[in-house]
Amino acid sequence: MAYIDYYKALGVKKDASEGDIKKAYRKLARKYHPDLNKDNKEAEKKFKEINEANEVLSNPENRKKYDKYGEHWEHADEIERQKAQQQQYQQSYGGGDFGGFGGNGFDQEDFSDFFQSMFGGRASSSRKSVKFKGQDLNASLQLNLSDIYKTHKQTITVNGKKIRITIPAGIKDGQVIRIKGHGGKGVNGGPNGDLYIKFKIVNDTAFKRLQDDLYKTVDIDLYTAVLGGEIEVKTMKSKVKLKVKPGTQCGTKTRLKGKGFPKYKKDNEYGDLYITYNVKIPTDLNEKQKELFKQLSEIK
Repeated sequence: MAYIDYYKALGVKKDASEGDIKKAYRKLARKYHPDLNKDNKEAEKKFKEINEANEVLSNPENRKKYDKYGEHWEHADEIERQKAQQQQYQQSYGGGDFGGFGGNGFDQEDFSDFFQSMFGGRASSSRKSVKFKGQDLNASLQLNLSDIYKTHKQTITVNGKKIRITIPAGIKDGQVIRIKGHGGKGVNGGPNGDLYIKFKIVNDTAFKRLQDDLYKTVDIDLYTAVLGGEIEVKTMKSKVKLKVKPGTQCGTKTRLKGKGFPKYKKDNEYGDLYITYNVKIPTDLNEKQKELFKQLSEIK
């Protein structure tokens, strides 16, 4: 990929403020947006360039690396480590000045030579080329509780790249999983970095989840609570019929074994579902019903 001068792409100076960069980006993004430039390949190319430039320069840490290392900014950490190793090598075995890197700064020519010695073919026979693992990436993914009741596949986009991942049933809020080899590209033949995804689970159900167990409050009418009966309760998977014992009190709990949430990476294993009964007191009694309740109270 050809080198892009990010400052030139946005039309700003190197000492431009964050506000200047944001303003320039918005102006150019409107000008070259694909919706306004149908079938215009040049505009499409320009739009991608300014987006890439904005992603780097709007991030203070990445901008600092870009200002120091230019087109090689993504390898900044590896370069710094290698510089430290070479400095230690020079100090241990002698070698005098470190090619312009011994002071507080260096010029672009020095840096280009150094970068080639690191990643190119200019290393001496006494020093093997060093491979570096690519940068690990972090991403977050928000899912509904109902989404993770079953294992499913989902496509996510990280740094413009689409990645299809398998999301195991029962994954927990705040849990982090590692997708090996989907991070930054390895340097000098080194392995790719890894992608770490942190999950945020939003409860879109009538259930409360605690670990692998589910909790739900179910209303029953006064007559069923007093006389007993049968009710239908919806679980995460289906509907079940429950027998309510005569004289059931408000707040009574019952456990449905194996009707809770799937256990993470354990096939066909589930937590339990706990049902709490809430007895609804009738508020719209007619005169005859009120009289019957009055008679019951007198009998008592």
